[in-house]
Amino acid sequence: MIKTDAVKDGHIGAMLAKINEAGFTIKAMKMTKLSAEKAGQFYEVHKERPFYGELWDFMSSGHIVAYTRKIKRVADFRTLIGATDPAKATRTIRKMFASKSRRKAVHGSDSDENAMIEGSFSFLPWSNFKALGLSQAISNCLLACLIQNDLKQIADSIQLSVFHYL
Repeated sequence: MIKTDAVKDGHIGAMLAKINEAGFTIKAMKMTKLSAEKAGQFYEVHKERPFYGELWDFMSSGHIVAYTRKIKRVADFRTLIGATDPAKATRTIRKMFASKSRRKAVHGSDSDENAMIEGSFSFLPWSNFKALGLSQAISNCLLACLIQNDLKQIADSIQLSVFHYL
């Protein structure tokens, strides 16, 4: 995920270029704004930490770019983005684009398991729409969203379905 500071500073293209140059393939992407509630849910693992409130406040302060990437080792991606302290992240995405030590410009999952969980946070978990076909993908999106009674999600999901299928 490209965080709000990097989006505001206009670094989306440069960061995606670095990710692609390193051999990672972006499968899906969308720009969105997290509500405070959604940001809190995403970072719930840090709920007991002293920086939790500041983190969800920051992450809901502007737009983010969520993306899923073709599975490649999480450790390789973490090496690309760098240490959690950008000052110690030499020649990495965080070193190049982070605005402050708590504002790291990019989020990267810390495990394969968390990568799957975090990917399904922004994208529906059954989003391999090429295999399903466009009409089936839209049907699945509608069904899941209707169950959740989330009309905005329906619109976002249909848009993602078409993007993924093309």
